[in-house]
Amino acid sequence: MSGFYNDAFSQKTVSSTSLLTSRKKLYIILCIVGGFAILSSTISKNPVLPLFAERLGVSGAELGFIASASTIPGIIISLPAGSLSDLIGRRKVILISLTIFATAPLLYFFVSTAWQLSLVRFYHGFATAIFGPVAQATIAELYPRRKGERMSIFSSATIVGRSIAPFLGGTLIYTSGILSVYLAAGVSGVMSFLFGLLIYNIFKDGKSRSQGSEKSIFSGWKVLLGNIHVILISYTEAIARFTFGAFEYFLVLYAEKVGLNSFQIGLIAGSQLLTTLTTKPLIGWLSDRTRRGYLIALGLLITGLSLLLTSMADTFLQLLLIAICYGLGFSMVTSSTAPYVSDLISPDLYGSAMGLLSTIMDIGQTLGPISTGFVIAELSYAGGFHFLGLIAFFSSAIFAYIDFLRKS
Repeated sequence: MSGFYNDAFSQKTVSSTSLLTSRKKLYIILCIVGGFAILSSTISKNPVLPLFAERLGVSGAELGFIASASTIPGIIISLPAGSLSDLIGRRKVILISLTIFATAPLLYFFVSTAWQLSLVRFYHGFATAIFGPVAQATIAELYPRRKGERMSIFSSATIVGRSIAPFLGGTLIYTSGILSVYLAAGVSGVMSFLFGLLIYNIFKDGKSRSQGSEKSIFSGWKVLLGNIHVILISYTEAIARFTFGAFEYFLVLYAEKVGLNSFQIGLIAGSQLLTTLTTKPLIGWLSDRTRRGYLIALGLLITGLSLLLTSMADTFLQLLLIAICYGLGFSMVTSSTAPYVSDLISPDLYGSAMGLLSTIMDIGQTLGPISTGFVIAELSYAGGFHFLGLIAFFSSAIFAYIDFLRKS
């Protein structure tokens, strides 16, 4: 095992009480690191990025490229980063990601052209791409029997940071200007790095695969890619993110189209996020005590139904209820996929597995708004939401059938 748990807490002189205290301390620090790190990452793009790009004279296709630049590292680096953590230990790889969180915001102060902004966004994207899967692998090791609950609480901690970011960013832009936002991003990134140093200095890495096994990174990938159920679960996560990326963007435009004001639109968008934030720990706890496959299939059904009903809604209350239902369904899927994948593979592949899940997830979230945008352009908002809803329904049916066959 390459994470913290094995060597950090396995000494015979360590009492069971000390073991629990050390594990809890590590977990709490990891949640704090996640909150600060994601706050730093999110505030650097929402709502400041389009305004900063506009000030540089960026428009059209360039703006779209800049917006997507930070998502590309998630596709190309998450799996190798997770595998690297299996080999050399989690804490070293986490510290690499936190170094990027701490340094990337400072680079925005030197940006004066569109291509420079794209490069900085690309560099910044490596932070989340590396940190996410390695943190999830660490939690899976720390809490093998409560991984669903603990992964979900950690995810909620990052959502808190993501939720604070647009409000704090908007306030700073209004009171102090655009560059003050990147100063705040830098402070938050440095805070995550400092808490990360606590992890690095206090806790040890377990025995790495490079020292205890002849297995290579590629052999681990072969095992994962040969596990059809791991791929299927990762696919359901990608579909959830596919619909989420599109729903989050086009719901705002649709609500504006049917005549809602900006305050009502904000409440609708916030309700979806709040639902996900508050229900994730409970659903994660539930997934540890029931079949995770049931929750994934039901979650996709709820998201599909919510998406199909969106095009029929034209009032504030209707769209508010739909956003809440969608948030619940999304929470059911994303609270169950990572722990389910970790149930199916050995602990020495946790990093690789979480990296694969993150890679496929990022592909889905990147393609969602693009694909749905084409459908809406050719048809209508109703066609776009129906497209998303039918994909969710179809995916739920396929997953439920294959998962049932596996259990049988």
